[in-house]
Amino acid sequence: MWIAFAFASALFAGLTSILAKLGIKETDSTVATALRTVVVLAVSWLMVLSLGSAQAITQVSAHTLLFLTLSGLATGGSWLCYFRALQLGPVNKVVPIDKSSTALTIILALVFLGEGFSWTKMLAVLFILGGTSAMIQRREGESASSRSWVIWAALSAIFASLTAILGKVGISGIDSTLGTAIRTVVVLVMAWVVVLLTGKAPLIKKTPHKELLFITLSGLATGGSWLCYYRALHDGPASVVVPIDKLSILATIAFSYLVFGEKLTRRSALGLLFIVVGTLSLLVV
Repeated sequence: MWIAFAFASALFAGLTSILAKLGIKETDSTVATALRTVVVLAVSWLMVLSLGSAQAITQVSAHTLLFLTLSGLATGGSWLCYFRALQLGPVNKVVPIDKSSTALTIILALVFLGEGFSWTKMLAVLFILGGTSAMIQRREGESASSRSWVIWAALSAIFASLTAILGKVGISGIDSTLGTAIRTVVVLVMAWVVVLLTGKAPLIKKTPHKELLFITLSGLATGGSWLCYYRALHDGPASVVVPIDKLSILATIAFSYLVFGEKLTRRSALGLLFIVVGTLSLLVV
């Protein structure tokens, strides 16, 4: 069953990026992240209440709470960097970098969770990294200064890999939906603290209504992805759940073409194929 939840997570995650991109044309990415988190928080706690898991919060150990908090901070960092990258760069190039966190997650899962490593996994990592490199090739006439989104996307990938590992530790012995909801509180606090510290609070009132709608829908998609993802992570190995979740790149690339007209070059298409092959190979390890 956890495999079904992992694929559902990928579908929702694919929609998240497209809806978010539509919501940050004029809206500051940090403000948009904070607004989205409010929606995700509501979805997470509604699920906790509907399943009757809220009463278990008093039984959460200090150890679990610590790792959920750390995972939430990593998620907040990943979101802030990811949506900044989306605002500055094309979806079909930002997303591959973010999804390359799969490779780092595999290594961290080996080191910290004791999950096995094989030659097949090593080849998968090489396929994913090679495919990512091919997809983010510099376009003719594109200056180095205009590619600052690469740095933001890379930081997003690093934080995302830490999120998976810390989340796996944090949700052991606790209901996955409750763990997700607790983490969301941390992300919410972090996002709004950043908005306040950077003096961007006045920009909230300037958010166009149409973009606010897309930000809200993106938050709903994220909420659905989170709930499915951490349910899958609770029951299955991180080294398999994470790769399945990363297949959301296929949905994102397809929608980026349909919605934004972003086309892949032959090299980028080959890179995407490499990423998918490398990701799918992890499912049969």
